[in-house]
Amino acid sequence: MQRRTLGKWAIGAGLVAGLLGTGVVQAQAVAPLFPGKTPLRIVVGYPPGGATDRVARIVADKLQNKLGSPVIVENKPGAGGRLSAQYVKNAPAAQPAILLANPAVMVVAPLVFADSGYDPEKDFRPISEVNRYDFGLAVASAVPVKELSHLFAWLKANPERANFGVPATGSLPHFFALMLGESAKVPVEVVGYKGSAPLLTDLMGGQVPIAVDTLDTQIPQHEAGKLRILAVSGDKRSPMAPEIPTLKELGVNLVGTGWNTLFAPQSMAPATVQRLSELVQEVMKEADTQQKFAASKLDPVVSSAQETERMLKAYRAQWAPAVKRSGFKP
Repeated sequence: MQRRTLGKWAIGAGLVAGLLGTGVVQAQAVAPLFPGKTPLRIVVGYPPGGATDRVARIVADKLQNKLGSPVIVENKPGAGGRLSAQYVKNAPAAQPAILLANPAVMVVAPLVFADSGYDPEKDFRPISEVNRYDFGLAVASAVPVKELSHLFAWLKANPERANFGVPATGSLPHFFALMLGESAKVPVEVVGYKGSAPLLTDLMGGQVPIAVDTLDTQIPQHEAGKLRILAVSGDKRSPMAPEIPTLKELGVNLVGTGWNTLFAPQSMAPATVQRLSELVQEVMKEADTQQKFAASKLDPVVSSAQETERMLKAYRAQWAPAVKRSGFKP
């Protein structure tokens, strides 16, 4: 009798222990990663409204549900995004911050500035790549061209109008504009803006005739007839705008894509960085996240910290020679 009771008790205890164990695991899954539910800041080096900002806000909204603490998007525009990298590099541990950055900040700037204020490889750890994008070559509706060949002919006839607007000086669109000028055999004047929103305003208003920017930023205005995208920079046509040809299709041997990637400062514990990477991957796999990216004309990516590190090394190997060959000086 006593043995049976003990047996029942032992079985019950095992069930309770199992349930408690499950509860502990579940509690750990939603336990705040930062003490006292300290907010995590995703810092963006551009004003609200641009592609990088939109990516940050989608990820922040979804990530805070998994993180167990608030996630805030903080815009720190200036110096082509470099101020945001400097800011996150020096963020105190008590105020955790991570950086959402593109190649302009983490590849180009350290190559062209004598002192960018940070070393992308020594001062940061990659968390996860979250999206990739093509560039679009667009003209104002008042510019009398509808095809790339027409644009090149127009530029040769009007070299004083060869002003290419880009969302930031020293960005990949900046170098694409220079390369396009080389292809057209026309010296171009690159006009750098403080983000995509003011660039679009001036392009649609006719203050600048031509722009190179992220495709997702240009498509809504293209569809509304307020500007015309003549070509995209990808290796193949974008599913967001399958009717627009690539530069390669049109005889210009230029291909390039950009990305937005989350980075942690070196001061953040490696275990915390790894956990953030896992949570971001979970966020990016969700159907709702995928739908939000698609609605914003963005191409989502699911990538581990290790995969992101490999991508960055390959990307730097591809672009460093091109940037140096351009001879660009800020």
